[in-house]
Amino acid sequence: MKANLKLVTPTIEKQTVRQRASKNPEGRKPNAELRTREHLTPAEVETLIKTMKGNRNGHRDATMILIAYRHGLRVSELCDLQWNQIDFQSAAIHIRRVKRGTPATHPLTGNELRDLRKLKRENDSSPFVFVSELGTPFTTMGFSQMLKRAAEKAGLGIKVHAHMLRHACGFKLANDGVDTRSLQSYLGHKNIQHTVRYTELSPNRFKDFWKD
Repeated sequence: MKANLKLVTPTIEKQTVRQRASKNPEGRKPNAELRTREHLTPAEVETLIKTMKGNRNGHRDATMILIAYRHGLRVSELCDLQWNQIDFQSAAIHIRRVKRGTPATHPLTGNELRDLRKLKRENDSSPFVFVSELGTPFTTMGFSQMLKRAAEKAGLGIKVHAHMLRHACGFKLANDGVDTRSLQSYLGHKNIQHTVRYTELSPNRFKDFWKD
C-alpha cells in the first residue's frame, strides 16, 4: 500500500500571505523613507499643545503632550501614569519605565505642577492621571489618534506619531548641551547606544570647530 502512495503538492495558498504580497510586494518601507525625521521640534510641540487646548477636553489633552515631552515618556508610560507617582510637595514625578528601562525621579516645573493640580481637581476619583470621559484609563491608541488629528489640524506637514514626543525630548536636551550619561539616565536607557543618536545629530556638536 505504501508503494502506491505519492506526494501531492498543495494547491491552496494562504490568503493572508498572498494579500500582503500584492499590497506591498517589496515589503514595508523603512521609517526613514516614510518620514523625513523621527522627532518634533520644540516649536512644533508648542503648536500641538496650543491646538490640543481647543479640544473638548483641551486641558487634559494639552497636559498629556506636555508631560510626555518634558519627561521623554513612551505612550504606554504616559497612559499608565498614576497619581501616586506625582509628588506635589517635592515637585517631582517618579517615572516607571517599560522595556526594562531604568526608573528615575524627575523634577516638575511650575507650569507642570499647575496643570497637574488642575487636572486632579477635575478628576479625583481615578488612580490614573489621564482618563477618558468614562473615567477609564486613556488608551495608547486613543492618544496616538488624538495626536495625529492635532498634527493635521495644526498643519505641521509631517506624519506625526506618539513616540516622536520622546525623541523630541532627547534632541532638545542634547541640543541644550546635556551630557550623554545624564541624558541616558533621564530617558531610562539601559544601553547608552540608544542615547548616542541624540548627541550625534545635535547641530551644536560642531559649533566651536570654526571661529572667525
